[in-house]
Amino acid sequence: MSILGWVAASLPVLMWLGLLLVPWRPWSTRERIEPDPQAGSEDLSEITVLIPARNEADVIGLTLAGLQAQGSGLQVVVVDDQSSDKTAEIAASFPNTRVIRGQPLPEGWAGKLWALEQGKSQVRTPITLLLDADIQLQPGLLAALLAHKRRDNRQFVSLMADLRRTSFWDRLLLPAFVYYFKLLYPFSVSNSSSRLVAAAAGGCILVDTEALQRAGAFASLRNALIDDCTLARQVKNAGYRTWLGLSRGVVSLRPYGTLGSIHDMVARSAFTQLGYSTAVLLVVTVLFVLAYGLPFLLLAHAATWRLGLIALVAMMLSYLPMLRYYHMRLAWALLLPFGAALYLGMTWSSAIRYWRGVRSRWKDRTYST
Repeated sequence: MSILGWVAASLPVLMWLGLLLVPWRPWSTRERIEPDPQAGSEDLSEITVLIPARNEADVIGLTLAGLQAQGSGLQVVVVDDQSSDKTAEIAASFPNTRVIRGQPLPEGWAGKLWALEQGKSQVRTPITLLLDADIQLQPGLLAALLAHKRRDNRQFVSLMADLRRTSFWDRLLLPAFVYYFKLLYPFSVSNSSSRLVAAAAGGCILVDTEALQRAGAFASLRNALIDDCTLARQVKNAGYRTWLGLSRGVVSLRPYGTLGSIHDMVARSAFTQLGYSTAVLLVVTVLFVLAYGLPFLLLAHAATWRLGLIALVAMMLSYLPMLRYYHMRLAWALLLPFGAALYLGMTWSSAIRYWRGVRSRWKDRTYST
């Protein structure tokens, strides 16, 4: 084999070993906050919860019940975003919960951000919790999140939700979704003072109300589809400190279950993550082929099988911390290349939608290019 051939054969080994050795450890699960089951009833009167909700009757009761278990004095504002089900009626039945009837979506706004903009005027407390309507907090989680915010002197903290895993497709793809998010937005870099990376998980964000206002939320990012990372960027640019971590105490109630439903979740924003750039999409495609496809080709040749084996072992080692964190069998690491191929396909599907004039589609709303 020529020198050029050996260099090409070594690329996946260098990629995966490099990922394992970089100091910011994007594969790690060290950034985490778990609920304290021993915590007593906390005084949470300094926090107002803002929940945008559109046709969430199936889950809003569980979400609000989870908030009731967090402590006393918590104020909750649910913005009913033109729901056609009983979301508003269910929400209104909970104590310390105000329901705002959302106005029709203006042109140029994303639905969630328009709902939050309407609810923002109802906040009178120094801290705001932005919570998705399908997110249930386990007892003691909010107290632990607030304590971390104070101890680390952060003005903006958020947690990735634990996504439900009830089917083969869930187990194959949802932990990998968090894994790829951490590769794209390394938490340790995002949590540092560096402005190279700013990331957040929109399902659960605890933020100083003043920081939210000075960052210009939500009008300044009204058309953003990846609103959480955009908001984190603006808060960081305004001079505040952000933090992002994992938690098993922030539970997503939204069922996926099928490949189609996961595809819709990913495709609505995958091409947005790439800045709608065809060039970046092609680069990502080449990187995926090199990282996930080339090791199998190397295994098939006597001269290069060792390189292929090293690359595959390093690849799977990078995924094991995520599987351990979510209490999944380590054998799922063997299917990571299959999951990667599906995610690449979903990204291309997202791009094709965009080229056809559909920027995103979610909650019975289509956002055109």
